[in-house]
Amino acid sequence: MVSIAARDALLLLALASFAYYVVAIVAALRFFRRRDAASVSSDFTPPISILKPIYGLDRETYENYASFCAQDYPDYEILFCVSDDQDPAIPMIQQLARDFPQRRIHLLIGSELLGVSDKVNKLCRMAREAQHEILAVSDSDVRVEPEYLRAIAAPFRDPAVGAVTCLYRGLTDGSLAANLEAIGNSTDFAAGVLVAWLFAPVNFTLGATMATTKKCLAEIGGFESLVDHFSDDYELGNRIAARGHRVELITFPVSIVYPHQTLADAFRHQLRWNVSIRFSRPAGHLGLIFTQALPLGLLAAIFAPSAAWAISLLLGYLLLRGISAWVVGVYGMRDAGVQRHLELLPLRDAFAFIVWVASFFPQRIHWRGREFYVRDKRLVPTTPREP
Repeated sequence: MVSIAARDALLLLALASFAYYVVAIVAALRFFRRRDAASVSSDFTPPISILKPIYGLDRETYENYASFCAQDYPDYEILFCVSDDQDPAIPMIQQLARDFPQRRIHLLIGSELLGVSDKVNKLCRMAREAQHEILAVSDSDVRVEPEYLRAIAAPFRDPAVGAVTCLYRGLTDGSLAANLEAIGNSTDFAAGVLVAWLFAPVNFTLGATMATTKKCLAEIGGFESLVDHFSDDYELGNRIAARGHRVELITFPVSIVYPHQTLADAFRHQLRWNVSIRFSRPAGHLGLIFTQALPLGLLAAIFAPSAAWAISLLLGYLLLRGISAWVVGVYGMRDAGVQRHLELLPLRDAFAFIVWVASFFPQRIHWRGREFYVRDKRLVPTTPREP
């Protein structure tokens, strides 16, 4: 038997995790209410350069790229940068240029080796060759709606805004592992971002969309200052905010197209994401304990002083978790996958807890076929890059 003090501590932790769900619900309602009262049909449409660092093919690659060519926006260009002339994405980009002759599409092959991050090396070249002042960086597996550019351009009407970012939901092939990741994005990750937004100014950007200006980028030393960083998206927004500019989180989510995944694939991906939080924001990584309502609620129920308490804790978890997922994921993120798979929430929570516990131990990460240490938020390869 545990002591009364330990039992009470478990109970308090469980109640704190339940309170987190309540705060997430409040944050989502306040945040997305701005969307319901606004319109993305802005008449503020400055020219934009979209930067797309490419590494191989994603699921439904052509459809992802094509969504950026179908924008309801008067003046923009798209720059794609691949590592070499053998990249399998090149035929897709060439086909895109033929199918959308009205769009200015540029294919860049190769980038200067400035640091260990192949992605940021490519961003350095694209930023130098981009024609426009506003730069919108988006990952290769992102798919957007036609109003996307209007949504990210609108905040730049205010000169105090130095960067714009947005949340993202998942599109899957229906595999269990991919569904677990996608549900986590729309109900857990998005909830955490919204809770942070509720209590403090946003000081980060998210990799699915990082928009800024050449002027702000120059103030932080350009993308060149990020070439060795693990969490380049977090660092970009954090440094721009530190220079006194506002980072705007818009209510317009984009979609990430997930590949077919095994549970092992999903575990490795989520582990790398958790490790990135551990190294870039240690306090935030520890604070994830308050998002672990399933294990905390179960433990508190097992050692509860009465059956009534135990039943109340379990019902409290199911009720608050369900309402939070619905408000954040369905109402807020408009994620049809969450609505279809609400029954997976407890499994997702168990999976997330295992990943979080595991993330305390790795001292190395595996990324794109290479192994790295993380030192002072920077990637240090364990072996030199082969020529």
